[in-house]
Amino acid sequence: MKTDDLIAMLASGPDVAAAPPPGARWRAASTLGAGLLASVALMAMLLGVRPNLDQLAQLPDFWIKVGFVACLCLAGWHVSRRLCVPGAATRALPLLVALPLLLMWTLGAIIVQEAPPEQRAELFWGATWRSCPLLIATLSLPILAAVLRLMRQLAPTRLRLAGAAAGFAAGGLAALVYCLHCPELAASFVGFWYVLGMLVPTAIGAAIGPKVLAW
Repeated sequence: MKTDDLIAMLASGPDVAAAPPPGARWRAASTLGAGLLASVALMAMLLGVRPNLDQLAQLPDFWIKVGFVACLCLAGWHVSRRLCVPGAATRALPLLVALPLLLMWTLGAIIVQEAPPEQRAELFWGATWRSCPLLIATLSLPILAAVLRLMRQLAPTRLRLAGAAAGFAAGGLAALVYCLHCPELAASFVGFWYVLGMLVPTAIGAAIGPKVLAW
């Protein structure tokens, strides 16, 4: 972003600054779409779509998982956008991330508590806990690159926090892609191992944010 553009944004106030210039939405959609397509292609090449996905999609637990991940993805994306607007209010942003987490963790705790003792470990560990976080983190990398590229065109001031938000948003979208392959449905599994996978790109974004987003 040019200095003159930033001065104009600051003079106009955060609400006006949030309005994108003509063509910006299309460029943003193209950049993010390219990252998403790369993630989907990577998933298809490394993992493939679950053969019984149509059967899983008939179960309420599947849509609870998808809805949870989608909420985190949207929250991360909104936080990323707000952190790119100088002077924008950010005090309530942590609640956007915390609310779906608390709801999913509560649901997971209730399900584990009500399950027979011999099934509780399986509800948490599942069958893919070793690979799940790593795969989500891997699928997030092309999306993270796209989100960081979009942020560079704006005016983030808290670069480490903005980088972390970009990583969290990328991890959420990658987790959605991973849902096409993952067989796990337990809320306790998704609420921990999926989130752990999303925290990897969050940490990467926080680490490289000050350098990549500097302007």
